[in-house]
Order: sequence, then C-alpha cells, then structure tokens
Amino acid sequence: MDKDIRVRFAPSPTGNLHIGGARTALFNWLFARHNGGSLILRIDDTDLARSTEESTRGIFSALKWLGLDWDEGPGVGGSFGPYYQSQRLELYAKIANELVDQGKAYYCYCTPEELAERRKKAMAEGKAPRYDNRCRDLTEQERIEKENEGRRPTIRLRVPDTGETVVQDYFRGDVSFANEVLDDFIIVKSNGMPAYNFACVVDDAKMRITHIMRAEEHLSNTPRQIMIYQALGYPLPVFAHVSMILAPDHSKLSKRHGATSVEEFQDLGYLPGALINYLALLGWSPEGEEEIFSLQELVRQFKLERVGKTAAIYDIKKLTWMNGQYLNAEDLDQIIELVSPYFRQKNLLPESLNPEDMDYLKQVVGAVRTRVKTLAEIADGAEYFYTDDFTYDEKGTRKHFRKENAAKYLELARQRLTNLETFNLETTEKAYRELSEELGIKAGQIIHPTRLALSGRTMGPGLFDIMIILGKEKTLKRLERAVQYINNLD
Repeated sequence: MDKDIRVRFAPSPTGNLHIGGARTALFNWLFARHNGGSLILRIDDTDLARSTEESTRGIFSALKWLGLDWDEGPGVGGSFGPYYQSQRLELYAKIANELVDQGKAYYCYCTPEELAERRKKAMAEGKAPRYDNRCRDLTEQERIEKENEGRRPTIRLRVPDTGETVVQDYFRGDVSFANEVLDDFIIVKSNGMPAYNFACVVDDAKMRITHIMRAEEHLSNTPRQIMIYQALGYPLPVFAHVSMILAPDHSKLSKRHGATSVEEFQDLGYLPGALINYLALLGWSPEGEEEIFSLQELVRQFKLERVGKTAAIYDIKKLTWMNGQYLNAEDLDQIIELVSPYFRQKNLLPESLNPEDMDYLKQVVGAVRTRVKTLAEIADGAEYFYTDDFTYDEKGTRKHFRKENAAKYLELARQRLTNLETFNLETTEKAYRELSEELGIKAGQIIHPTRLALSGRTMGPGLFDIMIILGKEKTLKRLERAVQYINNLD
C-alpha cells in the first residue's frame, strides 16, 4: 500500500458527466483505493462562459450515485484548496508573473485578428501555422507603446525552437513531440484567465498529484504541460493516458449512439453497480474470466498494468445484459427503494405505502424483474398489475384472439378457475393442463390468449404467477372482459 499516491479527477462543469469522464473518475478512484492513496476532486471551471453551477451539482450527484467518494475537494475540504480553479486566479497570476520576471515567459500583444491573418498567410505559403515569436524580445519601450494603443497582452511561455519533448506515458512508453510545432504557447489569456494547460500544471503540482490518469485525447496537451513543469522547476508526475471509448462502428462516441451520460443511465433505470462494473471493463482486464464484480472486488483487483492500450468499444447491449444480472441479484428491498420513483412517475403508487400495498409491490417487482433489464422496464412491465384499463397488444390480438375457438377456450378456462376452492400456483396450472388435455390441444393455445387477457401483453412473468398476484377475482373479471372483447371483434 502506498499512501503517498495522490490522483485527481478534474472535470470541467460544462455539461453532464459523460461516461468517458465517469470511467476516468472510476479508474483514478480504484487506483487510489487499491493502493491506499488519495483521490482529489477539483473543478476546472476557468471557462467561465460555459461553466455552470447546475453542471457542477450534476457532477457531484453523478459521482455520489456511482458510489465514488473523494478524499479532498468540494464539500470535503483539504490542505491544498480551494478546489475550484475559479477561486485560484491570484495564484496563477502570481506564478505567471514570476515566469515573466525570470525571462521564461513574456507578454504578447498580438491581437486574435492579427494572429488569424498570419496563420492564413503561412498556410497559403505552405508553412506550418505557428506563432512567429514577434513579441518574444520586445523592448520596454515597445511594450509601453503597445499598451498605450489599448492592447491587452497574453502571456506566452518561451519554447525551444529545436529539439523535442518526450512524454513518458505509463501505457504507451515514450512519445516524442518536436518543439518546433509547439511554438510559444499562451499560458495566460488577455482577460487574465489562465490557459487550461497552465492552470492544470500549477494545481497538479501544488496539490502534490503523483499520477495523472486521464483520457488519451489529453496526450497532445502533455508536452506543453511538461514544459510548464520544467519552467517552474516542479517534479513531473506519472502520466497515464487511457485509450478512448469508441462507438460500435469505431467512430467517436456521441448522442446518436444512445445514452452517453451518467444522468441519462440513471434516468433510464440502470443500477450504479452495473454501470460501474461495465465501465471498469472498458479498457481494464481482470484476472480470469469473471465479468461481474462488486465495487470491493474491483478495488482488490485493479492494477494499472492490466489497463489496455487499444480503444474500448462501447456496447449498450452488454451493459443492459449486465444490468439485468444486477437487477436479479440485488436484494429485493433495495430494488423496491430504487424502482419506486419510476412507479410514482406513472402514478402507480401513492407517496406512502401501507403494509398491504408494500406486500403487493414486492410480489409484482419480484415477478417482473426476472424478465426485464432496467428499473424503468420494471415499472413499464408492472402497469397492468395496477389498472384494469389497458389495451390488448395488436399483434397479440391478431395472433391469439382472432384464432378459432379463442373465446370458447378462455370461457372454459374461466369456468375451471371459478370452481377452484384453492387458488395457487399448483392448482391453477393443474386446471389449465387438465383442460388442454381434455380438449386435445396444446396448453399454449389456452395459456397465450390468457396472458393477453390478463395483461394486454404477450410477454412477461409466468402466467400463473400473474394470476396469483392479481388474485382470483381480478383474474376472472379480466378473462370475462377478454371473452366479450373477442366476441365483438369484426
């Protein structure tokens, strides 16, 4: 166990927590917990135009729903706060000015329009559109003249014109970047806000982050960040860039591929344990063939050396299957607690339940959850247990109600059930088996139309489970209703 390990998750609060971000948070959390280290949550909110309080709250909520806590950060505190970048602006300004004083950075007075024009000209001449360093060695008098023109400077870091910067990545080994293509990049914008790379380095160093595990897309930022570390004299952390999550067609994952945020999966009725389990397997390989893990088991097994280099492929079908496994394995009382809001959204439950209502709910959920994959599907699949006013599936009607003798068979079944003194799984099934045998038909010729009559659907829990949950009186009434409906069909 290495208690000196310090990792961070640093989301920008500009939208919902995407599954890519959630996986980054999870991998950092697992690495910290496996090694007895610390996870720091930092909110990188220097993009004031796009950052919102709502998104920040959403990130906190999503992480808590997933069961991922943090050791330092908002709501927890710590020795290296504040943990919002927007509250650390004075620190960034102080350090940037120190770099200028040391000659490692300089003020640049070029306007965005001038820079755009030069890039356009360079490209037209077949040259790389890099900054031409024209403000790198301005005299004091030249600086004063430009400021008198009303120009607001940025601050650029001096970058070597030759050579290369090597990123030592945990997963990919050494990755080299030519310094000439990096140019003297901006570390402080003209409005005084720090550039992303600069703020990240300052914060990661000041918060004593030892390992930076993040998405592969940040690899291209890393040489610039290394240059900032070196300019400031800070020790480098271990960089580990996790491969991308791609869509099934190997394109970039987007909304057109379905739900992509933690909030969406929560709304759709996925369980946090299932989503965590699935995300862990997107890029990490456990020992052995097992695929279902508790959070504690993931902590025990998680090692960086088992994180792969190739892109992970997002598979909603695999996640949905996994969620079904969790639905069936989870304690019924816990499922009741999680699924109740979905029932109330459909006005199937009152705000408070008496013992009789709760017992009925447990029977319904216990039967329905074995045939569905999400909490929302449990609520959808349970509607007919709470209302007699449902329609019959059109395809089922054509297949089962329009068959010859359908009404006759249902009426005979109703009569058999009426005569039962004991109404339970054994007696109801026995009555159906005996009736089908007497009629010389397959049991399905009575069972399938009965299911449609009782639920309006062609699929669901076992037919006799449905009967027992509904009770004898409701079962008989629904059979009678279906007989009348069939007799009135054109």
